[in-house]
Amino acid sequence: MDFALYQSNNGQAPRRRQRPIEERNRAQQAASVAAAALTFGKAARKVHEELKPGWKNEKHAAQWISTLENYVFPKIGDKPLDAITPADCAEVLRPIWLEKAETASRTRQRMHAVLQWAWAHGHITANPASVVYHLLPKQNAKKEHQPAMPWNDLPEFAKAQLRDIEAADSTLAALLFAILTAARSGEVRGVTWGEFDLDSAVWTISGSRMKAGEPHRVPLSSVALALIKRLKEAKRHETLVFPSPRGKVLSDMTLTALLRRVKAKSDTPGRVATLHRFRSSFRDWASEHGYARDLAERTLAHTVANKVDAAYHRTDLLEQRRPMMKAWATHVCGAWASD
Repeated sequence: MDFALYQSNNGQAPRRRQRPIEERNRAQQAASVAAAALTFGKAARKVHEELKPGWKNEKHAAQWISTLENYVFPKIGDKPLDAITPADCAEVLRPIWLEKAETASRTRQRMHAVLQWAWAHGHITANPASVVYHLLPKQNAKKEHQPAMPWNDLPEFAKAQLRDIEAADSTLAALLFAILTAARSGEVRGVTWGEFDLDSAVWTISGSRMKAGEPHRVPLSSVALALIKRLKEAKRHETLVFPSPRGKVLSDMTLTALLRRVKAKSDTPGRVATLHRFRSSFRDWASEHGYARDLAERTLAHTVANKVDAAYHRTDLLEQRRPMMKAWATHVCGAWASD
């Protein structure tokens, strides 16, 4: 035994130094034990809770976790973190990689965020990027437009499908209200009674529910106002205006299924119109009928891209938009409202 080493240890036998390989193996073993108790689903929810306070938009927070719930959890949600392979991630992404390119990209980013968190906390030892960012077919750079119903086909569609709405049919009522207000699907599906001022015929959507994060006011035409009043008389839910049969917010897929069922005509052969693209129908109608671009853009609550223009974008032109929304409602419902 080296006497000098013995003395330096106060007479104790020298400690055996661990080799780097042994240390690495011990770290990997500890990570495996920790990961075995933590599934991808549990880790994702934990990451979501930690990130949520930093997000100003509640809609984004809800979308972040719902993306994983819809596309990832069914396949690897119950799988231990250290057991997740590149093949697993490819299996999750492949069905939507080309059909829903934007959704797929966001899903991959969020999967990577979860695995990054797991790596930082010692639950996995593999590089998160090597697990998630693997070879997949090249996505189309050109974005495919969603099918829209031509504005001049709307009156006949409304007459055939929307004229005899019963107060109990939230789905049809939500569809008609979305068309009349040119609002986004999420804004309509999540609307609550407290957002309406029926005396002033105004619907005010809080910034937390808007894509741009800013409050938005919608002038209600007499047709839209009458629809809301009729629904309020029946009042199937204390909070939600368009509740699902289970008393929750209507899903986007429910409205999509309705449009498929009624075979809503579109400008794309072989495809039905989507709810979101009724906003395009309104925009085309407004242009064709000579309404100012600013009025139509404010109705759609589009963000002003030009910073100089945005600085002067101080008013929402609510009262100036009223005649336009009245004319739009007359166009949509005129074929049967005058019967």
